[in-house]
Amino acid sequence: MATRVDPTLLKELKEYGAVGVEKCFNCGNCTAICPLTSDEYAFPRNMIRMVQIGQREKMTQSLDPWLCYYCGDCSVTCPKGAEPGETMMAARRWLTAQYDWTGLAGKVYKGKGWVVAMLLVAAVLVVGLAGALHGPLVTTQVELNAFAPIHMIHTADLILAAVLGIFLLSNLARMYFFVFGKEERRGIPLKIYLIEAWTLIFHTITQNRFSECGDSKRRWVNHLIIVAGYGTMFALIVIFLGWFQTDNIYPIYHPQRWLGYLAAGALIYGGTEAVLGRIRKDDEMHKYSHPSDWLFPILLILLAASGLVIHVLRYAGLPMATYYAYVVHLVIMMMLYVTVGPMGKWAHLLYRPFAVYFQAVRVKAREQSTKLAGALAAAD
Repeated sequence: MATRVDPTLLKELKEYGAVGVEKCFNCGNCTAICPLTSDEYAFPRNMIRMVQIGQREKMTQSLDPWLCYYCGDCSVTCPKGAEPGETMMAARRWLTAQYDWTGLAGKVYKGKGWVVAMLLVAAVLVVGLAGALHGPLVTTQVELNAFAPIHMIHTADLILAAVLGIFLLSNLARMYFFVFGKEERRGIPLKIYLIEAWTLIFHTITQNRFSECGDSKRRWVNHLIIVAGYGTMFALIVIFLGWFQTDNIYPIYHPQRWLGYLAAGALIYGGTEAVLGRIRKDDEMHKYSHPSDWLFPILLILLAASGLVIHVLRYAGLPMATYYAYVVHLVIMMMLYVTVGPMGKWAHLLYRPFAVYFQAVRVKAREQSTKLAGALAAAD
């Protein structure tokens, strides 16, 4: 059956950050140099070809963009300067928009105005709620839990986490249904999903494919630092807020303090490394940074820094400054949630290990199907 070319897909992907796709003449150098590619997942070459001829359905079914961790070797060796690594990055953004049933991801990636509007809405919402619902303004000493009642903040955290979780999981479900067609899903028993669950757990915790991507391990370590810092901060704020947000003054060796220091330090270090890399453009992956690539690390740095400012002001005994800093901290946190949550880097962090998991499930299912067919043939 003939394939109809859809030239609009290439133009659309450029809105998501693709660079030089039209220059590619499919020589295959990018796939030959890639340390993560395989016969079944021959990226970036296959993905570029899909974009060039406009195979939207095949792109939505593809795991290739998530299995690429962008070491940049493909772009360095491309004889035409087609920037295949950027095509894979743009494809990840495009797929995130396809999985997102709200349509917001596409608007955020393609329009700076939407990002600015969402940031402003987050700021106005938090400031408005803080102004209307805050507790007594004790000025003789710092009483943060009087100004921001712990039960209200904790409830808000849990509600926000639940809402974001629903968005993330529903988009993940769409990813699953896109990747596995109806017939393929029917042929995969539940047992295989359970057997391969270790793959999902392992890659979620370690992000191990980063270590296999290119010669440098530094990017993998930086990524682990950011994930560890954000995971720790998330747990302290959402799960252990009653212990973490306190008016007690603890010694430096108390876990409440050094866990907060470690989490904030990890976010500031990892975020700063990401921002400096984009400024210097030393690495191939930083040559063409999309606006969303700047927003996430900057907000991480601001979140951690504002948390440290609250801590310093509280220990210095400055009540009003502490309360104002706390509201600013909440504003930054809400900005992070609404702009890079289900539609941005959080989604990428979720889709990558699930892509590896789906790949492992597919391989195991085919192995079992082949064994079964062999056994039946032998029996005959």
